[in-house]
Parts: sequence; C-alpha cells; structure tokens
Amino acid sequence: MAGMMPSLRFGQVVIGPPGSGKTTYCQGMREFLTTMGRKVVVVNMDPANEGIPYPCAVDVSELITLDDVMDSLKLGPNGGLLYCMQYLEANLDWLETKLKQHSDCYFLFDCPGQVELYTHQSSVKNIFTQLGKWNFRLTAVHIVDSHYCADPAKFISVLCTSLSTMLHVELPHVNVLSKMDLIEQYGKLAFNLDFYTEVMDLTYLLDHLAADPFFKKFRHLNEKLAEVIQDYSLVSFVPLNVQDKESMIQVLRAVDKANGYCFGDLEERNLQAMMSAAVGADFQFNSTLGVEERYVESGGRSVEEEMMEL
Repeated sequence: MAGMMPSLRFGQVVIGPPGSGKTTYCQGMREFLTTMGRKVVVVNMDPANEGIPYPCAVDVSELITLDDVMDSLKLGPNGGLLYCMQYLEANLDWLETKLKQHSDCYFLFDCPGQVELYTHQSSVKNIFTQLGKWNFRLTAVHIVDSHYCADPAKFISVLCTSLSTMLHVELPHVNVLSKMDLIEQYGKLAFNLDFYTEVMDLTYLLDHLAADPFFKKFRHLNEKLAEVIQDYSLVSFVPLNVQDKESMIQVLRAVDKANGYCFGDLEERNLQAMMSAAVGADFQFNSTLGVEERYVESGGRSVEEEMMEL
C-alpha cells in the first residue's frame, strides 16, 4: 500500500576520528556478516572517501564530493565537509530513494571522520534522526585508536570526545577500541586493559598523569573532566582487532543487543544465542582478559596471576 511504513531495517552507523579504522571496520564487518548469512549493504556517507575497498551499494559521492565543493566554493577540507553534510541533509529524498532499492538487508553506514560533525554540528544528527523515521534501527559504533590508552592525557581526551558524541548523536552507542594488536605501539599501559575498557576510577589515571611536569599544573582541570565523565557513567569500550574472529563476535554481540537485532526474527536463533546477548555483560570481563593476554605484555606474569594478587 502507498505510504505504508517499511519493515524494520537494522544496521550500524560507523563513526570516529580520521584514521581510526572506520572503512577497514566496514570492510571486515561486511565480510564477517556475509559469512553468517546476513545480506549486507554498505552505504558510503563520506564524500571524501576515495578508493573504497568494499562493494558500495549507495555512495554519497554520486550526489556531492568534497573536491567539487572545495573547488567551487573555495572552502577548506573542514568547511567543505560541513557543507557536504548540510547538502545531504537538504537532499534526503535522494538518500531515501537509494535506500529503498535494498530491502531485507543489514546496513553499514561508513560516515565521515570529522569530529565536529558528531559533537557540535547538527546535520549528521538530523540525518540519523530521519533514518529512524524511515524505520531504521541503528547503533552508533564509535571507533577510536586503542594506542591512546598508553597516554593518559590522550585517553582522557578520548573519553570526553566519546561522551560528547554519545550525548549529541542520541543513538544506541557502542564505543570500540580498534587496532588492539597495536595497543602498546607507542608505550606500555599503566594499568590492566579492563581499567580502560570499563573506565574504572580515573583518580588513579590522574595520579599517573600528574607525574608528568607538563600536565601537573593542569591537575585541577583534569580532575573536573574526570568528574564529568564519571558522573555520567556512560562510556565504556569493547576491544577490537578486525582480523580476530572472537573480537568481531564480541563487538557484533554488543551492537545487536543495542539496536535490538538479536531479539528479532530475521534469522534463526537458539536459546543460548539469545541468552548470551541478553546477559552479554557477564562475559565481558573474561573477554577482556582474553584480549589482554593476546595483545598486552604483562611483564612476566600472566593476567590470572595479577588478578589473584589483587
């Protein structure tokens, strides 16, 4: 019937800073979901994304490109990208027409990497809101580099950005620490991995940060930032190495639980799968221990030995 609301469509909007691995994640998740039997459609929402490595069913570059905007309006890359998102928001009928061509699919939206789009500017938020009105059930997958954990100052910045994004975007949210195999590339972790994934008492991190003479004079500012993060108590992370099947399963479980896909009837599910999604948090600690054993050097002691000592 004309005007009839389309059936529920599930998916992920993949966001995060430039270079965090969004496109690589979309490529890996598409292949992973395809092997599971899901019919996957990838939507490129980034007008600056060139050399896309995956089959792209919908590409915003057909509507507008960053290079054209920069050339015609004499804008820089940041201003040009903001204009592109505003233009897409003003032409949502084009996007709706493209998406209607794909029914009974699971959607991956590969979004631009400019941070301001998800913390201040409203165009992307409005686009996500409209997708919800079109009966999309989406989870925002916010990807950040895991090696920021090795630098307390950068990790606090990541926490602030993640919290601001969660509050602004207003979607079910899963924060992901990507490139876990490179987590200690720029330095050793001061604490166990679960301290960072569960965002535990940041007082210990502030004490570690105060040891640096440069940051010592900003201790009061850092304390207030930590208080804001802990008062909201919203931010946590799921570790990910896109080449690790178990790691991908943990992320997918969190995403499916967030947007409700695991509670639907789009694919056969047994009771064990349903229960593991419903109480997935109970297994998160053991999952984090497994990731830590694979990618974090423990200084001669196993993670179990450190936990027994604690």
